[in-house]
Amino acid sequence: MAKWRKKPVVIEAEFYQSGMEDGYACYELNGKFIGYFDKNGGYPKASRIPAIKTLEGFHEISEGDYIITGVQGERYPCKPDIFKMTYELVE
Repeated sequence: MAKWRKKPVVIEAEFYQSGMEDGYACYELNGKFIGYFDKNGGYPKASRIPAIKTLEGFHEISEGDYIITGVQGERYPCKPDIFKMTYELVE
């Protein structure tokens, strides 16, 4: 089987901070998943986890995650350990 190397692409990334989310993953107090809601929606008594909208749908994000903006303006989360193994700072 042939081996391939990923082409170098420059992306933008920043640490997630409160306010960068597009909405929330909502769970009932017993832990049952209810659904994803934009910043103005959801259930007030449900536990809410920040989420961003990606090309694949909503993904939960947490403190320390990187929010990556791809070459076509798409956004997606990345855990810090994976980010550090995959990307290096462009000087």
